[in-house]
Amino acid sequence: MEVNLCRDAEASGSLVTDFTQCVWELETLETTQRLGRHLAQRVPGGSILLLKGPLGAGKTSMVQGLAQGCGITEPITSPTFALAQHYPDGNPPLVHLDLYRLEAPESADELFLQEEEEARAMGALMAVEWPERLSLNLEEAWRLELSHLQTGRRAQLTPPKNAST
Repeated sequence: MEVNLCRDAEASGSLVTDFTQCVWELETLETTQRLGRHLAQRVPGGSILLLKGPLGAGKTSMVQGLAQGCGITEPITSPTFALAQHYPDGNPPLVHLDLYRLEAPESADELFLQEEEEARAMGALMAVEWPERLSLNLEEAWRLELSHLQTGRRAQLTPPKNAST
């Protein structure tokens, strides 16, 4: 299946995009969430989306947009202390993982593998904050790197090697 995330991005409002490189400049919280909604509709269900970026870069805001795009209406907060949240009523369902507190790669890997098994059984989109805590090689994962700009944020999407963009 061909997925044209970079060429068909929602570009209305203040969501500025570079279609050739899958790079978006996100000026506001709303544009960050809008990109999340866009990605939720275009990243195939059952996929893993790794969200990398420093504190305050917009990872949880992006997941809020993903949840909206999946039709999830309950509030989305970072599962920093719970480590994982499941939203089975979405289309697709959503599993949100936050590995920030797990400094040992073995602990992060173990939790990730348990949650991945459940996410696959549900056909869920799995969003993972702080994937740099993992020691696993996840070539099948989509990667979204968020960074700060002087006026907003930048998001750069890297699809898995086997996906068409």
